[in-house]
Amino acid sequence: MATARRNTREDGERILEFWFGRAASASEVAAEKSELWWGKNEHTDREIATRFTAATEAVAAGELASWADSPRGLLALIICADQFPRNIYRNSPKAFACDPIALNFAKLCVDGGAARQLRPIERVFVYLPFEHSEVLAEQQRSLALYEELAESVDAAETELFQGYCDYARQHHDIIARFARFPHRNRILGRPSSAEEVAFLEQPGSSF
Repeated sequence: MATARRNTREDGERILEFWFGRAASASEVAAEKSELWWGKNEHTDREIATRFTAATEAVAAGELASWADSPRGLLALIICADQFPRNIYRNSPKAFACDPIALNFAKLCVDGGAARQLRPIERVFVYLPFEHSEVLAEQQRSLALYEELAESVDAAETELFQGYCDYARQHHDIIARFARFPHRNRILGRPSSAEEVAFLEQPGSSF
């Protein structure tokens, strides 16, 4: 049993090394990994599906709950529930199916104080489940968290983290206006209103 537990911990560390690399500063990590994080690349999607589908499905099934007893374990759980499904199941309802799980882990990480034990660049991903929520209160919390984060970093990295605040504001404003993300409507089989259709024709309306 001890060996199995140690191996799952190692799996979590492999996930975090894949996602964040080994660079020291937030700026270096972002420069190295931004394409992985924010790009839409079939090769990346296939690589994540090949390497991490099993872990993602295990998190969805509640089989890796023991990871939640450490800050880095919680971070790995959040990556598996919030980020990997968007790659593995892109353009499918399953891309968003684990969002409630990710949000629960994010709340546990923030409310329990574990988030403050992580690096600022890692906390960006702890807060993303709030930003991905279609509940306005969670969006408001997202804004507060990212603003606090941007204020806490060194001046040399303020611009980077202010950019994350700007994206949080964009997500918040869409939910404040529509109470949902219109760009998910087609994927989730939801009819779009005329206002949403017009909005989706604007540049930058989708994430």
